[in-house]
Parts: sequence; C-alpha cells; structure tokens
Amino acid sequence: MYRDVVDVMEQAGDRLDTILVPKVGVPADLYMVDAMVTQIETAKGFKTRVGLEALIETALGMANVEAIAAYGGRLEAMHFGVADYAASCKARTVSIGGLNPDYPGDQWHAALSRMTVACRAYGLRPIDGPFGDFSDPDAYIAAARRAAALGIEGKWAIHPSQIELANAVFSPPEKEVTRARRIIEVLKEAEEQGKGA
Repeated sequence: MYRDVVDVMEQAGDRLDTILVPKVGVPADLYMVDAMVTQIETAKGFKTRVGLEALIETALGMANVEAIAAYGGRLEAMHFGVADYAASCKARTVSIGGLNPDYPGDQWHAALSRMTVACRAYGLRPIDGPFGDFSDPDAYIAAARRAAALGIEGKWAIHPSQIELANAVFSPPEKEVTRARRIIEVLKEAEEQGKGA
C-alpha cells in the first residue's frame, strides 16, 4: 500500500481529495496512512488537505469500528464492504449486498447499524458498499432504502446503471431543499436586521 499512496499522491497532486483505505482493522491502520499522507503533503508543498475514508470489510474492523471512528485525524467517512466482510465472518451469502432467503430480514442490518452509530458519534459520514447484481435495479433500490433508513448517506455504484438509483434514494426531497433554502433566507434577513444570536 505504501507505494500506491506515494504514486497516487505524487501524480494527482492537489487534485486529490480523499483516499479510501481498505481493510481497516484497527486505528493504527489509519495512523500509518495518515502519517504517510502528511509527509508527502509537506514534501510536495500541497495546498489542500487530503482526507481519509475507512473501508470496514473484516470482522476485526467491525469489532473495532468505534475505536476506528474515534481516530479523528483526517478520517471523514466509513464505508461498509459487505463482500469481504461476509467472507471474513464466514457468512453464508447468496449475493453481494442483497437479501439472503435463508436469513429473516436484512443479514447486514446489525453491521450497518453499528457502523452508522459509530460514524454519527464521531462526526463521520457512513456509506454503504456495493450491491453486486447490477441487472436488478429494484433490489438495489431496496438495499439503498434500507441503508438510508438507518441514517447512511450514500451507497456505492459499481455499474453506471446504479448511479441514478443511488442519487434518487440519497438526494434530499425537493420539499426539504426548499425548506432549507427558506431557513437560510430567514437567517440572513434576521442577521441584516440585527436579530438572533
């Protein structure tokens, strides 16, 4: 991973926004990458800060998810990597990210919920990982809605056909956008009139 981080940072320069760190099992995994990124930023004189996002995809990572979320530093988000997580747990699965007919409900609910709570407790964004069957848009939408119901902010799109589906589920409804714009207007008006705190 060392050479990958160096190569990507040196070639992308200030255009690099974040690095997704795979197989994060303990906070020290992030510390190592964070230290490397800091050294490269300093050596190259980067003007922008590169963030880190942790991919939780092992039993070890889930067992330490709260400690990983508490890491701080450059950490901005956590992603749930369902396929490798299932393999790590030796879970019996029939698809990547889909429902299992042998399990009552959503097999990944507990893991997603735990990661989401850890993220929210430490100010991070929780992101759901892949859904493998890109030929089944209805199942993708159902999985995305289950994730959104838990407070997750987004879901991976591993095929172009999934991008629009993810945006439809995770974009705020127009009513919420209109309300938020109105709140901003009212706050500006109050500020101009010297009202409010």
